[in-house]
Amino acid sequence: MSWLRDHASPAIKWRTVRDILPPEAATPEQRQQLMDELRTYKPVQQILKKQKPNGTWGDNILGIDPARWSVLENVGTVSQYRRLIELGVPREERAYRMAERVFFRLLSRDESPELFFEFKRAVKGTPELGEWSRALMREGSTAALAHGGCVEDPRVRGAAHRIATEISQFLRSELAEKPFIRKGARSVLHPDARPPTLLSVAMVAWMPNLQRERAGFVERLASYLARPAPKKNWSIMVGKRLVKPWIHLLGEPIEADSSGRPKDLPLALHWIELLVRMGMLHTSATAQRVLARLLSECDERGVWSPKNLRSIPRSPSKLVGFAFPLEADTKKAESRQADVTFRLALIAKLAGWHLEYT
Repeated sequence: MSWLRDHASPAIKWRTVRDILPPEAATPEQRQQLMDELRTYKPVQQILKKQKPNGTWGDNILGIDPARWSVLENVGTVSQYRRLIELGVPREERAYRMAERVFFRLLSRDESPELFFEFKRAVKGTPELGEWSRALMREGSTAALAHGGCVEDPRVRGAAHRIATEISQFLRSELAEKPFIRKGARSVLHPDARPPTLLSVAMVAWMPNLQRERAGFVERLASYLARPAPKKNWSIMVGKRLVKPWIHLLGEPIEADSSGRPKDLPLALHWIELLVRMGMLHTSATAQRVLARLLSECDERGVWSPKNLRSIPRSPSKLVGFAFPLEADTKKAESRQADVTFRLALIAKLAGWHLEYT
């Protein structure tokens, strides 16, 4: 902990004090100093400056380019809102309220064409894509609002229960075992299939009351997500359009070799944190193997110190850019270690492990 407070970015220093250390570990003056440093932290300032007057970032909700179905970086209101949360920016910041107005409009099922955002062009002539994209944007909005602490808002709770019910029906159906149909030479998701997504799992992870109220559903969900994902390529047929799945989950979303080296370290860390928040880490052998590997690479101070670390780990999928890295990309060796060190400490705290603070 002392290493993080000495070497990490303002965001990680603040989150370490706020989320990991006991309350008496920092004086009110020290907390205020950390908060002042965070407010002037360049990544925070960049996000705040890029928000549009309508509350969005880039007139985009899900951070996707519908023309290519590719993930965009530093764009997408859901991800940028969640990045402010991950950076530790206090909830009184006006940017949150502006984005939340958009999210709540989406949850209200407002049919205004302007709420198609990044899908405006794509939905022309394809009404099915309009309905599909609105549902996915509502899911992203619910996940973001849950992450932001709005878990007792009746609008968020109602939306979350509807999403959970749809996924639960899928998990109980035959489609969970056989989700594909053939369209020519392609494997296509059955039109009635409603599998979980990275967003819906995050929604559940950030809503402990929902977990208690629907414990059976959470167990089924975790069990489903522990099975191997299909290796073959598949698509989603929406109307007459083929959509490339990017957050849809038909099994374990992380991959690792036999020694626990993940193909996508940031995604693996995020997934492990979600499982821990749901109390379901024990269901995933892959997640446990990755976590064991990362912990074995920590030195006697608890600092992640793998061999030949030449840069900050990057995510090939780009799915968790809102959470990783929180550290500015500098040439210092410590900056390459700080994010993983912080995440491991946070996971340990969330898991209820005994921590020794230094």
